[in-house]
Amino acid sequence: MASSTVTSAQPERPPRPNLAFRRLRGKRSPAEFAAAVRRAAREIGERVSCDARYVGRVEAGEIRCPNYAYERVFLHMFPGRTLTDLGFAPRSSVRGRQARGAGESWEAGEPYKTHDTRDDRDTRDNRDTRTDRGDRDDRHTQDLYETHDNNEESDVLRRAFMTSGATVAAASLGPLGLALDAAAAGRPTRRAGTGEAGALEEAVRRIRLLDDRHGADGLYRRAAAPLRTAYALLDAGASRQATADRLYTGAGELAISVGWLAHDSGRFDDARSHYAEALATARMNGDAGLEAHAFCNMAFLARDAGRPREAVRAAQAAQRAARPLGSDRLMSLLSLREAGGWAGLADRVGCEQALVRAQTFYGRGPSETDPEWMSFYGEAELEGLEAQCWSTLGDWPRAARHARRAADLQDPHFTRNLALYSAELADDLARGGRPDEAAGAGLRVLDLLGEVQSSRIHTMLAGTTRVLLPHRRSPTVSTFLDRHGALPRPA
Repeated sequence: MASSTVTSAQPERPPRPNLAFRRLRGKRSPAEFAAAVRRAAREIGERVSCDARYVGRVEAGEIRCPNYAYERVFLHMFPGRTLTDLGFAPRSSVRGRQARGAGESWEAGEPYKTHDTRDDRDTRDNRDTRTDRGDRDDRHTQDLYETHDNNEESDVLRRAFMTSGATVAAASLGPLGLALDAAAAGRPTRRAGTGEAGALEEAVRRIRLLDDRHGADGLYRRAAAPLRTAYALLDAGASRQATADRLYTGAGELAISVGWLAHDSGRFDDARSHYAEALATARMNGDAGLEAHAFCNMAFLARDAGRPREAVRAAQAAQRAARPLGSDRLMSLLSLREAGGWAGLADRVGCEQALVRAQTFYGRGPSETDPEWMSFYGEAELEGLEAQCWSTLGDWPRAARHARRAADLQDPHFTRNLALYSAELADDLARGGRPDEAAGAGLRVLDLLGEVQSSRIHTMLAGTTRVLLPHRRSPTVSTFLDRHGALPRPA
């Protein structure tokens, strides 16, 4: 595995806060501003995974110059301004490692080539790279690699995760794979530093981004390798306590992400094991946020696995852990997890009370204390989870109403969720005695399955087809059943 030893010619210095960018954000919270950035990106055909943490890093001066995708988005948002007007350093002043020659690779077995010789003059983290699959894949990845003054961290982040359609093309976390290689050879593993911690955090974000677009089935097996690496790093120890804390949180979040991939792929036993591992990691490190996240997913899994009482208890435990964190949006989601458990117990009163709490917390708005992993949680998800509650209680018209609103509100960027809400709508309409509308919704789901690989959605559609079979004489229903029958069976 190749690794550069060339370092920047510039001495390290503390970052200078970007006050100009902070003024442009105005009264919006970092999360609200990040959402505005993503909307602006869609307007010009870009894809960036901007979140509150990215905005915070820009304002703190950690990102001296954005990559080209972000540059285009920012200049679109603030026409007439230049990068320096936005508080960034001129691109020519950001120096980095020399370009690799043709034929050299970033990682064994994963060659990359530069897209444009102009980029060799820029910092390595702003250089457009292309896999041999072309521009389409690069557009989904280039927003992850902003400017980092730390050479080691930049190397790690560049190679952390790359896409290949709906799968991860490289899941070894770059130089972090050396930790496992050393352990396998019986050599002592070196202590982890900020580079490894940063790569671990980027790996978690990458998995979540790929899952939002493509679903879990193509990702689960590949995501297990970086998880093993993460726990090998924990065993090796860290150079500083702050780095150790980041590693514990990163490993726990990665365990939850891999657990979710198993969950969405129908591997419930694997998911339960990963979530339990994350919970143990949280408690060992006294991390209330990670503990709340682990219990949140355990509640969701218990509901899907037919253990509603466990779902209620896990959701309540999550709320106890989350209460001191001060995030109303997190408390809203956890109340919905509890509502799902009550619905599974056929306790309509308990379910309605939890739903009211969820709506109340949600109505208080976002805040800077909202966890980064909750970027998926908006009004569409709120409606979708409420639809599932009413569906479990057998109130099909009410469930369909909420599922329709969820599908209408969903940002198209979250392809998997759009397919999920549409599948929920199709099933609720079918069971509510509206077969033609159900088939129409089902056809919209089938149109999305070229991009989405989720056993959960396939299982929902299979149930809908069984309900619609008696209505096959309807042309719309017949079309849906024929197209569904022609689908390849998920592996």
